[in-house]
Amino acid sequence: MENTEEQIVDVGSVVEAVSAEDSDAPLYQVESLCMRCGENGTTSFLMTLIPHFRKVLLSAFECAHCGERNNEVQFAGEIQPRGCCYQLEVPSGDRKLFHRQVVKSESATIKIPELDFEIPPEAQRGSLSTLEGILVRAADELQALQEERKKVDPQTAEAIDQFLVKLRTCAKGNSPFTFILDDPAGNGFIENPYAPSPDPSLSIKFYERTPEQQALLGYLADPSQLGESGDRASTEEAISASDQMKRKPHGSVGAAAGHRAIAQTNSAEIADALFRYSAPEEVMTFPSTCGTCSAYCETRMFVTRIPYFQEVIVMASTCDACGYRNSELKPGGLVPEKGKRITLSVKNIKDLSRDVIKSDSASVEVPVLDLELASGTLGGLVTTVEGLITKISESLERVHGFTFGDSLDESKRNKWLDFKAKLNKLLSLEESWTLILDDALANSFIAPVTDDIKADHQLTFEEYERSWEQNEELGLNDIDTSSADAAYNATKES
Repeated sequence: MENTEEQIVDVGSVVEAVSAEDSDAPLYQVESLCMRCGENGTTSFLMTLIPHFRKVLLSAFECAHCGERNNEVQFAGEIQPRGCCYQLEVPSGDRKLFHRQVVKSESATIKIPELDFEIPPEAQRGSLSTLEGILVRAADELQALQEERKKVDPQTAEAIDQFLVKLRTCAKGNSPFTFILDDPAGNGFIENPYAPSPDPSLSIKFYERTPEQQALLGYLADPSQLGESGDRASTEEAISASDQMKRKPHGSVGAAAGHRAIAQTNSAEIADALFRYSAPEEVMTFPSTCGTCSAYCETRMFVTRIPYFQEVIVMASTCDACGYRNSELKPGGLVPEKGKRITLSVKNIKDLSRDVIKSDSASVEVPVLDLELASGTLGGLVTTVEGLITKISESLERVHGFTFGDSLDESKRNKWLDFKAKLNKLLSLEESWTLILDDALANSFIAPVTDDIKADHQLTFEEYERSWEQNEELGLNDIDTSSADAAYNATKES
């Protein structure tokens, strides 16, 4: 009995365990109220790390008086930069799909369009289960209060009974359906048993969160974007910050110094060399919000042109409050009429140091490994060839969190270990390999190693006509600029 009392600690100790970096965190127990019988039960907390996934906090409640038991999983790591949406097509009669591991975070929504059924975030808290387990749990929770509903609202109870028949039919695999897991926090996950190869039944999309989703996740959101009247003090603060917006001379990044150098010489060649790759004469500065501490900070932006590529917008944010820094590169100019496929033959160490710009719309292929990453998987990157391969390796380890779990059979474990070894061999250059960037918006780029891009025979650029499906996914089929073009031409003629 004394040992039991020593194991029961306060919540502060649990928080300390959660905050600790030690992977061998102990099991903590906290006395808590049972919502079924009103007596005190015990909740056990365990902070653990799913290998190559992320930290999670497992909690399990058990009541010795009435036998009530439940468990929950919460994410102890960071919120991901973008939201994710998994869509799994489940045909009838395929029971293997129901054994897939599913991680549902506390912010995730589950939908089955065929049944017009939705599990909101608050209905099922964070859980680590299988596809079958989630459907069975949903059916059981709907069934739990049916007796009370029949007494109060028989019509609604009858409709739920009819729905439960359809839901249990799907849970048994007797009816095809689509399983959608949408998580704005980006922490949701559906296992891909064919990884690293793509799964024909599973599609993954990443998206930018809306202001409403940002607010639900605890981020500071602009009240005007939410359609709500914000607090007067915060509004005045934002106006004050806007009044302080300035256009700073580009001297901070070298343009003013360049002017002074030109003024002291008569050589036109020096002027051409100084401004060959220069940015515009001004850096625009505007108020922003830090994504880490939500304090007001500044974002600087300027437009420049990358040789052999196109005009791009460079944005950089710094926060004086917490020291957070962030930079990103966005494509500028018009939407190109054709897509672009870039192929690089990697043969030597110089090729690994080539600069790479991968946009959100670009897919990555490494044919020698049969590796293909769909557009949006890694987001937009400005890196090198070596950095891109390293990022792919880290991303695969993070996303496929059950790869090296204890329950994985030896054949699948060896498959993953072999693939990781092959991925690392790409950087050792034991043999040449090919990297392909396919960008429907032609906003990606691999830098040449020669002054003339045509002289770089290891690098090829191929333009192609986008398909209707690609234009539809990019939203280009719905864009009608005929009125704007007519107005522009009329103004130009006059």
